[in-house]
Amino acid sequence: MAMNDPIGDMLTRIRNAQLRRRPKVSTPASNMRARVLDVLVEEGYIRGYARVEQKGSLPEFEIELKYFNGQPAIKEISRVSTPGRRVYSPVRDLKSVANGLGVAILSTPKGVMSDARAKEENVGGEVICNVF
Repeated sequence: MAMNDPIGDMLTRIRNAQLRRRPKVSTPASNMRARVLDVLVEEGYIRGYARVEQKGSLPEFEIELKYFNGQPAIKEISRVSTPGRRVYSPVRDLKSVANGLGVAILSTPKGVMSDARAKEENVGGEVICNVF
């Protein structure tokens, strides 16, 4: 069955794995997912990820989740722009997530980046998700 929203699927896998206190979760590999995971690593929400290729199957990313005192580092992760409703924001209209404690991940002409970096580079784009 075809997947309509691969980024949404990855975010749901992360959310569900953290609810079950899993140390790792896997998701199918793609370039866009890798860019989003890079931002999550930069911002300190996950420990890291690795590309795993097994014989006879498609490559996957194995994501190492991060916990602090038994609590997940990610309190909330939500998809903003979906395939049915794209949400774009110019740099001047970027809103802070959780009063500046969270991060919005954007897909810009200069690549996938956090909202803080997008403000530094003075570029807007599609708001992929919010992480807090």
